[in-house]
This record gives sequence, C-alpha cells and structure tokens, in this order.
Amino acid sequence: MVEINLKFPDGNVKSFQEGVTTKDVAESISISLAKKAVAGKLDGEFVGLTDQLLHDGAIEIVTKDSQEGLIVLWHTAAQVLASALHELYPDMKFGLGDVTEHGFYLDTDRQAGQIAEADFEKVTAKMQEIIKQKAEIKRVKMAKEDALKAVAGDKYQEELINDMDQAEVVLYQQGDFYNVYEGVTLLSAGDLKVFKLLSVAGAYWKGASSNPMLQRIYGTAFFKQKDLDAELVRQQEARERDHRVIGNNLDLFFVDPKVGAGLPYWMPNGATIRRVIERYIIDKEVAWGFQHVYTPVLANLDLYKTSGHWDHYREDMFPPMDMGDGEMLELRPMNCPSHIQIYKHHKRSYRDLPLRIAELGMMHRYEKSGALTGLSRVREMTLNDGHDFVSTEHIEDEIKTVVQLMTEVYNDFNITDFRFRLSLRDPKNTEKYFDDDEMWEKSQAKLKAAMDDLGLEYFEAEGEAAFYGPKIDVQTKTALGGEETLSTIQLDFLLPERFDLTYVGADGEEHRPVMVHRGIVSTMERFTAYLTEMYKGAFPTWLAPHQVSIIPVKNELHLDYVNQLRSELSAHGIRVTVDDRNEKMGYKIRQAQVNKIPYTLVIGDGEMKDGLVSVRRYGQDETTQMTKDEFKKLIFEDIETYSRQN
Repeated sequence: MVEINLKFPDGNVKSFQEGVTTKDVAESISISLAKKAVAGKLDGEFVGLTDQLLHDGAIEIVTKDSQEGLIVLWHTAAQVLASALHELYPDMKFGLGDVTEHGFYLDTDRQAGQIAEADFEKVTAKMQEIIKQKAEIKRVKMAKEDALKAVAGDKYQEELINDMDQAEVVLYQQGDFYNVYEGVTLLSAGDLKVFKLLSVAGAYWKGASSNPMLQRIYGTAFFKQKDLDAELVRQQEARERDHRVIGNNLDLFFVDPKVGAGLPYWMPNGATIRRVIERYIIDKEVAWGFQHVYTPVLANLDLYKTSGHWDHYREDMFPPMDMGDGEMLELRPMNCPSHIQIYKHHKRSYRDLPLRIAELGMMHRYEKSGALTGLSRVREMTLNDGHDFVSTEHIEDEIKTVVQLMTEVYNDFNITDFRFRLSLRDPKNTEKYFDDDEMWEKSQAKLKAAMDDLGLEYFEAEGEAAFYGPKIDVQTKTALGGEETLSTIQLDFLLPERFDLTYVGADGEEHRPVMVHRGIVSTMERFTAYLTEMYKGAFPTWLAPHQVSIIPVKNELHLDYVNQLRSELSAHGIRVTVDDRNEKMGYKIRQAQVNKIPYTLVIGDGEMKDGLVSVRRYGQDETTQMTKDEFKKLIFEDIETYSRQN
C-alpha cells in the first residue's frame, strides 16, 4: 500500500496508508478527539469525516468546540432544510446555499408561492422529523450526465452543474433528493440538535439583478441550546442597532430600486449628520497641514491604465464610456491618480515636501446587487482621502503625523476599540500584486520599521496589501461584534515610478518622491453607518440632526416665547425644532425621545415668567429647571467637547 505523510498543527508528521479517512486519523490520536471530530482540513480545505485522504499535506481535525465546527454544522442545517423543503414542496427549486458569519442561508424558488416566515413552524417540524429519523447525508460523486438526471427539472441546479468544467461532479444525497452544494456536512441529520430558522429575504440568482429573484431563507444552529440562546440575544441587539432600521426610523436615508441599488438618497436628517462630519474632517485636516482640493469624478481611461488600476482592479470598475472621438472616459474607482495630476501640475522642490493633498472624493465601484447593504456597501461613495508626497527620509515622520491625526479624530468620535494590522503582499499572488520583489521588500521593510519605531502594537496579515504597496489598516470593532477597516495608511513606491513623479532636491538633482495614501474616517457612507450602529441612533449632541426640541405647553400662550428662544439658539448654530402640533404634552415628549433628540425643553407659564427652561436629556426621566443662559452654556460646552463628558 502507498503511504502518505500528514503534518499536524504541532509540527509532527505521521505516515498513514493512502485512503485513510479523517475519522481514522482522529482515532489514531485519541478516542476523545474522534468523538469531538466533525470534519478535517487538509491543506486548509475542508474534508469530511469519511473522505479518503489521497496525498501528503497539512492535516487539522475540526471539532465541535471550534468555529470551523460550527461552519460544518451550519452546512448540515442547510442540507436538512433543503431536504425538508423538498419533502414539503416537491416543486421547490434550489439555488445557492452557504454559511454566513453567524449561520446559514438557502436560496429557493417556487412558482406556487415563496416561503414566508409564517411557514417556519411547518418547515421546522419537518426538519425535526428528518433529524429524528437520523437520515444519512451522503456526499456522492457521479458523472456530469448522471448528475443532470438526478436534478432534472430544477433549472438552477442544472445550470450549476452545466457551469462545471469537470467530467464528474459532487452532489449531496438525502433519500431521493440530490442537490449541488459547496461545503462539508456531518454524516447524519440526527447530529443536528439545536437550530432555528430566522428570516426570509430576496436574493437575485447568482447575485445579478438581471436574473430572477429567489427567496433566501436564513437560519442558524449550535451544538448547545445556551449558545443558540446567546446568539438570539445578539441578533436582537443587532436588529436594534442595524443602521438600515435606524436610518428608516430616524429618516436618515433611503435606497430606491427604481433609481438603482447601492445609490442612497440622503434625507435632511442624514444629510445634516454627513455635513457635520464633512465640515469636521476638512477643518481638522486643514489644521494638520492638508490642502483640500476638488477633482473630477470622470477621467480618461489611460490614467487608470498608467496607474495599474485597469489591470489589477478592472472587475470592480464600471465599463468605460466611449465618447465617440476615440476618448474613453471612466468613472473613477480611486482618487490617487487625480491627486497625482495635481502634484504634477507644478514643478516640485524638496521645499514643497511633504505635500499633503486631501479631498472628500466621490468614487464609483462596480458592486453586484447581492453585495450591497444600506450605506455600508454602495456603488457611489465619497471617501475621506488624502495623499502625502514625501522624500524617503521623511516616511516615518509622515506616518507618525497621520497616526496622530487619526488618534485625535477617533478620540473626538469616542472610538476606542481598534487595533493595527500590517497588511503585506502575498508573494505567490502575482496577479493581484505588482511583480517587483525589490520594491515590495523595500516598502514593507520601511513600513514595518516605522510601526516599530512608533511603538505600535500590530499584527501582520499576508495578502491584505493594496496592489501597489503595503499598508497599515486600523481594524475597528463594530457595535455588532464584527470588525472592519475604518482607517488606512498605505506606503507606495510604485505609482510615483509609473507616473514619473520627481522633485528637485537640495543638491539640484531630480529625485523620486514616495506616496503615502491615507484615509481617516473611510467613506461618508460607511462612517455614517458605523456611527449610527455605534451610537444606536442616539447621536451625541454635536452630531445629532436635531439637537433641541422645544415644546410649548399651550401654543396660544407660549409659542411666541418659544419662537424667540429658537431664534436665539439658532443664531448660535444650534439645530432646533419646535413641536407646536395639536397633540398632548406627554405624546410630544415621548416623540422627542423616540427621535433621540439630545435635549427637550418644555415652556409653560412659569418658564415664561421667570425666564427659565425645563430641560430633559435624552434617556433620562427627570426634568431640570435652569435659566436660558445656563442652558446655553450647557449645550455649548456639550458641543464644543464633542459630548465627551457624556
């Protein structure tokens, strides 16, 4: 028999007979490990417990108590769901299924009527019936011709099989039901104990808006009930913090499918928040020596061919527009080539460096409909972007300046939970990354040295660099427990070379500058989504679209005084609304709380007589009386300190 060598995570290598299964390998280590095993990973790819291992490689046993174990369980739950739907609705067609960050989904289509959440009880009962039967889940390999016969009548499954190049394809089989599905499952439906169907949504077939709309069923599963209970609590919190839900409740933005997915409309409330952020970041950057500019959202395609974006980023760019005279215009996916043109517009000297150019630059990305999410994933976005042109000896100082600026901004927005990631190239990926080993080694060494000299704690991530250079990514914890890149600092030796950028040094000779790409608060869209979820819609006073709501007890007696007070506050830039609707006082106060307005002022006879205001803070039950001047001092300090005392 042929032997294969398997390397374990601890570095040990053991020999096994070719065809050994993951389960056999686990049992060779210990019986307890075999009992906990749900799958394996060979060279990073999932393999089932009974799959035969036919070549050397790095082996890892996946157990129930790991995140990978949950992934296997979620794939299993998706398969049991598919089997249950097939039994309940024999005319059901099946699209794609996969795992999410917290569970699984399955795309379905049924001419007689789609699945609704009202059907979950019946579907769950059928799944439990299959689980009780301990139905086997088989992973079978068959000729493409036979596979097409097995899924005959399901146009989506047939299309998936026809898209495959290989002569043999892998299907999952449960009884007489076959389907195409990526992933590894448990061996039996009986191993699925704790699960819950969560919601339904629409999803285009293969994520393309030109394709049919399918019904996407979401669910989750765990090995223990307490873990499911904790997940349901987390999901409830997520729903309460979802910027799309809050955005609708507070009338911040909307997306109209008649206009186009991923193209948000900013309503006055949302536009106010965005405008405050934009004014803040521009003023902050100008104070730190950045020169703000405006550049066109369109450029000649040749600009992006020179930069390399066309070669390395084409699939994320919109198709070029043929102007009919040989000129091809492109909606820009990045701002850096535009800022390079500003650098090149004048002859530069070493005295000009560092030259810091910044812009709130609008960009466009060719995102598929299925990937779009509220404000956090859009097709048109405005990036808080900047590019510093420096000499090589000033790299570390410039990075330090950007880090200090970023830290100050994070402090003002009360962003405290973040970490630094040093994003490096994957040297094996020659398609994504520009092929120049010397340039990469030089730039990565420079950036790493700067990080070390600054004393920053960071972790390294191979394969996360931009195509033209390494970067420092600031990985920020979201309110929903995830992590996203909010800020980035990128070091670039490549684009100055490709655009032949120069400056005249103190020696009178021409030298090549280095570019530092930097973004502090991401795009206006993503940052607003992030803040909305972080603050749960209760924006600090300086950011809130409405900072004060004034309520007259009786319009006929108190409205003139209220309007005078509004004028006084508005003259100082305070955003004030007056609720003079013909509604009960309690209702209007509750509405101010629902709209999460930081301050509610109630004005009646006593307040008018003594020049007072009755002040109620958002989230508090008690009301405090103070003079108008005392309230003005309170709210001015609240705004000037970015509400940090709160």
